[in-house]
Amino acid sequence: MLAFWRISASGILCSALALWAAAVASSIPASAAESHAIAMHGKPALPADFSHLPYFNPDAPKGGRLTWGMLGTFDSLNPLIVKGIALQQIRAYGAERGYVIESLMARAEDEPFTLYGLLAKSVETDDERTFVTFHLDPRARFSDGKPVLAEDVLFSWELLREHGRPNHRQYYAKVAKAEALDPLTVRFDLAGADDRELPLILGLMPVLPKHAVDVATFEETSLTPMVGSGPYRVTAVKPGASVTFTRNPDYWGKDLPINKGLFNFDEIRFDFFREANGYFEAFRRGLYDFRVETEPLRWHEGYDFPAVKNGEVIRETLKTGLPQPTEYLIFNTRRPVFSDIRVRRALTLLFDFEWINRNYFFGLYSRNGGYFPGSELSAYGRVADEREQALLKPFASSVAPDILDGSYRLPVTDGSGRDRNTLRAALSLLTEAGYDLEGTVLRQRSTGAPLTFEIMVVTRDQERVALNYAENLKRAGIVVSIRSVDAVQFDQRRLAYEFDMIQNRWDQSLSPGNEQSFYWGSQAADTLGTRNYMGARDPAIDAMIAALLEARDHTGFVSAVRALDRVLTSGFYAIPVLNAGDQWIARWNRIERPKATPLVGYLPESWWQRQDAPGK
Repeated sequence: MLAFWRISASGILCSALALWAAAVASSIPASAAESHAIAMHGKPALPADFSHLPYFNPDAPKGGRLTWGMLGTFDSLNPLIVKGIALQQIRAYGAERGYVIESLMARAEDEPFTLYGLLAKSVETDDERTFVTFHLDPRARFSDGKPVLAEDVLFSWELLREHGRPNHRQYYAKVAKAEALDPLTVRFDLAGADDRELPLILGLMPVLPKHAVDVATFEETSLTPMVGSGPYRVTAVKPGASVTFTRNPDYWGKDLPINKGLFNFDEIRFDFFREANGYFEAFRRGLYDFRVETEPLRWHEGYDFPAVKNGEVIRETLKTGLPQPTEYLIFNTRRPVFSDIRVRRALTLLFDFEWINRNYFFGLYSRNGGYFPGSELSAYGRVADEREQALLKPFASSVAPDILDGSYRLPVTDGSGRDRNTLRAALSLLTEAGYDLEGTVLRQRSTGAPLTFEIMVVTRDQERVALNYAENLKRAGIVVSIRSVDAVQFDQRRLAYEFDMIQNRWDQSLSPGNEQSFYWGSQAADTLGTRNYMGARDPAIDAMIAALLEARDHTGFVSAVRALDRVLTSGFYAIPVLNAGDQWIARWNRIERPKATPLVGYLPESWWQRQDAPGK
């Protein structure tokens, strides 16, 4: 029924718009207001007539090439499906904008969770958020020149709901009804969802062209470039080795205020490296332009090569306003060895952060309990307020008393590597869990089987942490093996939950929402491709996620997130290894960036090539 709307004659399209506007005006609740932006809580920071985002350089020069190094490989150009390993930058990923595939709206990188118009020039919803309506920009075009219409939005919603990644299937299934009100207007009925974030989630939905997608083969990996509406097109692919984006000179949104100062390179090439040391050596040789460093030893000692000393390579430490990223050693509770929480608590006691931080990381790190450290969302060290207690009351057995009253602290050792107090406490818990130390081996009392498991690692730092941890576990009679794999195998096994223990991090925003179900919701535990690596299945977790989605104000939202933090911490699903408070960035000086750093930290889409930089 929507096919006849794909008309190139703008006069006919405008006439249709006028007729439909009169027909649907009475159906919009009086409390609904059309706006240029939407915020999760509160109001957008920027007015409707803003000229550019204040932390970008609207006068950034265009041209040149950015070479982006990637660790691992790829076998697909479709980042919207479970199969394959895809280049994520094709669409919006985290704080980054989509280079090829755009969404209806775009994040403001300096606000907790606010969206401004992109493909949709405006949005409207009611106070209860029982619906959301997007008004598309009539100028919006796909890279093949076809207009972006309501039928493409509806097609994308249906496609990703049925064939997309698990998080998309979960989010978009909450929509009760979707319809095109006219060729450039689409409305989603959200009645019964009880999810105040859902209008924003739909605003971030990738929009694909109905005319250029084969539904029958969508879920299969492919190296055929996807058609999008974004500023770049995929123009060259070397399987497993590199992908090249070329800026579309006819990009429809190049003059939008939300895009001023962004997407400055004529070409972006992603080069892949399968091994971590070779990946770093390639940067030293100038084979790619910037590097986000995650290994403290390398950051402290590895950047002593001539290009750093003479200023050709610039090192920067950037502060962000987000919860501090935390590295965790994750228990896969799908494995019987980790099914008993007393075992997980004991193994947490045996991790010697103080020794590792001093001897491996030069004291650069701190450690905080919970999953939102360094922010107001963290429950660690805080007494639960009345709202939290009310939320948690039906789930009293899921929250440890010391975590509820804020007195719980992560174990602190004497830093000797042989702390007796933590060893004694751990063995006591293991005895309660049915294990006895027989000589130098800890065995299950009922079967005689030793307590043993494998830690899978992918980087040098991970391996060193795992080896030290294994030594501490050996003192308790626990035998641990370390398996080092390449980045490709690590990703494959992690997504399939084929591991006992791995090191991983979850990056959190100041506005956690639907993605929390993808991280640790019960439904995600048995769905391949989610980030519920620990296999958490707890009604209390699901209830707290629902509560934060239903929160109508910031105060209630913070209480709900802290309540979630308490339940997760009480489950001892992972051992906090360290908190990374800063971003460590190294870049060759041929690349420049804005002086201001937004809330989220570095954003390569806002960088540009130095005007006098030699050709590459």
